[in-house]
Amino acid sequence: MELHDVWFVLIAVLWIGYFFLEGFDFGVGILTKLLARDRAEKRVLINTIGPVWDGNEVWLLTAGGATFAAFPEWYATLFSGFYLPLLIILVCLIVRGVAFEYRAKRPEESWQRNWETAIFWSSLVPALLWGVAFGNIVRGVQIDQNHEYVGDFWDLLNPYALLGGLVTLTLFTFHGAVFTALKTVGDIRERARKLALQVGIATAALSLVFLLWTQIDSGDAKSLVALVVAVAALVAALVANQAGREGWSFALSGVTIVAAVAMLFLTLFPNVMPSTLDDGWSLTVTNASSSGYTLKIMTWCAAVATPVVLLYQGWTYWVFRKRIGTQHIAEPVH
Repeated sequence: MELHDVWFVLIAVLWIGYFFLEGFDFGVGILTKLLARDRAEKRVLINTIGPVWDGNEVWLLTAGGATFAAFPEWYATLFSGFYLPLLIILVCLIVRGVAFEYRAKRPEESWQRNWETAIFWSSLVPALLWGVAFGNIVRGVQIDQNHEYVGDFWDLLNPYALLGGLVTLTLFTFHGAVFTALKTVGDIRERARKLALQVGIATAALSLVFLLWTQIDSGDAKSLVALVVAVAALVAALVANQAGREGWSFALSGVTIVAAVAMLFLTLFPNVMPSTLDDGWSLTVTNASSSGYTLKIMTWCAAVATPVVLLYQGWTYWVFRKRIGTQHIAEPVH
């Protein structure tokens, strides 16, 4: 296997890790409007992801940085062609981080309500747009012979990509509901399980259509295996959720995300951005990659840094592993 193939796999792993981890805290942010009944319950939801949400975003920074270094042509075409949706995602992530930090800084009802509304929308919009973006990457976009995107924003809003956006939105919401049931106690835990069932059924229907569409359009035997694993894991997650086995349900919803994203990358390879204008103009792991020397240095750096990152992030989850409820929420002090 060539180094550019290795780095394609590593970038796929980084995106899988990002969607697995950021997926549930996007879901929890969405649930602040759909599940929480009062301010105390909203604080419970936010506190479940409080210690980890910013660490989860490190995976996005690493995936973007790795793409820039390993496949500069891919990075340039992607970020110039998808400039507006990626800018919207970036603004949402900035607003979301500020909202988490500033929501409790003042006691006024309107102040806290406005920041909580910001958390909801800045979680929902990226959850939708990431699916739209990856749907377009897999489907292909208008790339010319100079490897430049020549379409416009509205070309990105095609039926396949929009369906992909609905899949990520519902899947992340389901993932977040299962995580909430795993991390909370009392009435909010029971309501999270009930909501997870409702969202999970919608997720299963949308995911099946989207993944079958992907398989028929550009799949092979490997992607078919990933499709079967994703669908089976999602069904098993729903069963485990109904049985009150939140740990299993969360793990299986994570497997669904891993298998679904893996399927997208399997159908994409060896392309990184297919051209709908001419197959010969597509960006591939070969024509979009950096030099062999660059990839070699990156490989050594990744071999040293990756275990450290995994260890400290795993330690964070272990330290904050206990369940919480409204009885654990202290009165605010200003």
